[in-house]
Amino acid sequence: MPSFRTGTVVEVLSERRGIQRLTVDLGGPAPERAYALVDLVGPVAPGDGVVVNTTAVDLGLGTGGWHVVHWNLARESWSRPGPGHIVKLRYTSLQADVGAAEEAHPDLPATLDGTPVVACGLHSQVGVVAASIAAARPGTRVAYVMTDGAALPLALSDLVGALVDAGLVHTTVTTGHAIGGDLEAVSLPSALVLARHVAGAEVVVVGMGPGVVGTGTALGTTGVEVASIVDAAAALGGRPVVCARASDGDARQRHRGLSHHTVTALGLARTAADVAVARGSGLEVPPPHRQVEVEVPDVAALLDDLDLRITTMGRGPDADPLFFRTASAAGIVATGLLDGGR
Repeated sequence: MPSFRTGTVVEVLSERRGIQRLTVDLGGPAPERAYALVDLVGPVAPGDGVVVNTTAVDLGLGTGGWHVVHWNLARESWSRPGPGHIVKLRYTSLQADVGAAEEAHPDLPATLDGTPVVACGLHSQVGVVAASIAAARPGTRVAYVMTDGAALPLALSDLVGALVDAGLVHTTVTTGHAIGGDLEAVSLPSALVLARHVAGAEVVVVGMGPGVVGTGTALGTTGVEVASIVDAAAALGGRPVVCARASDGDARQRHRGLSHHTVTALGLARTAADVAVARGSGLEVPPPHRQVEVEVPDVAALLDDLDLRITTMGRGPDADPLFFRTASAAGIVATGLLDGGR
C-alpha cells in the first residue's frame, strides 16, 4: 500500500522537460530527495508545502529511491489542457489527457517495411544499443519506443535525456500507459508504425524505462515483454533483433552467461528473431532463434567518447563487460540490416 507524508520544498536541484528534482524537509535530520512530474502536478518552488509519496524510499528501492510529489499544497487548483481525448494513467488520481499520435495520423500504413527493431529487456541496454548504432553507422535515425513495463514517465530517464542531447536518439515514443514521449501511442504495434512513418526512424529501439521488475521466477519479470516486441515487429514486417541480457559480473547465477530472462522471453516468442551475440562470448542461443555473432568495439571507450555514463545494477563496462558487449552487438546487428544488409 502507498505511504504519504507532507513536507516543505527546500531546493530545486535540477529541472528539465517534465521533471524537477528537489530536496524536501520532511521533519528529519536532513532534507530528503524528491521529484515532481510537472506535467502531472505542476511545478513547485522552494517554500511550497507538498504531499509526497514515500513508498519507494520506505521499501529501499534503488531506481525508485526518490520520494514523488503527489500534490503542491501551495495551490488550490492546477490544470494543463491536453491535446486530445486519450487519457493515460486511467482511473487513477493522476489520469491525464495526453492525446495520442494516432488521432493526428489515422491513416498510417500497418507495416514497418523491413525496419530493424531492437528489443531490449533492460533500460540500460538502450543507451549502449544507440551508441553502438551511431558508431557503426553515423547519422542513422533512431527512435526509442518506451513501453509501460517499468517507469511510466519518460522524464524519469536521465539516460534518454542524455541520448537525445547527444543526437543518438532522434524521437521518443511512449506507449501504453507510459507518458512523455515526443509521440504518445496507445499500443506497441501502433508505436512501432509511428516511429517508422511519422518519426522516420531507420532503426527502432524498444524497451521499458528504468525500474525493471523481477521476482526470481521465470515468468515473474517485466523483461518477458521482449517476446511481444519481437512478435509485433515481425507481424508488421519489421526485422526483430533481440538484445540479449548476459553477464559475467552479476552475482546471481540465473543471470550469469545468458540470463534466464532472455531464455524465457525467447521461448515465449512465436517468431524466430536474430539474437545478437558478441563474437567470442561463448553464449549459445536456443533455436529456432538465429544467433548472429559480430565484432564489437571497446564499449567503455565508446561511451567515454560520447560522455555517457551507463551502468547496469550499478556495474559499468569494466565490471560487467559481457553485458555491455552483448548490448553493443545488438546495435551493430541492427545496422547490418540496413542498406541492403541481410
